[in-house]
Amino acid sequence: MKEWARFFYKGSKWKKCRAAYFTSQHGLCERCGGVGKIVHHVIYLTPNNIHDPDVSLSFDNLELLCHDCHNKEHFKDDTALRDGFAFDANGDLILLE
Repeated sequence: MKEWARFFYKGSKWKKCRAAYFTSQHGLCERCGGVGKIVHHVIYLTPNNIHDPDVSLSFDNLELLCHDCHNKEHFKDDTALRDGFAFDANGDLILLE
């Protein structure tokens, strides 16, 4: 995750919002129906909008995605990530096993 967003993602408001949204989607990826892992912001968070709850905490701006669908969202050209790598729920690069 980006340093400017760390306080938000570690905060209780986001954790409660994320958990409630996850439950509201029954834990399923909204794109493929697989196991949801990441609550994604449709309008990406920026330093300018992260304090706006209509963007950062609104269910209308959230989407539950599996790792694959989340990676496809952020790396649409399929060349940004090498095979065998992905991003975890915190946005950190990980090696897939």
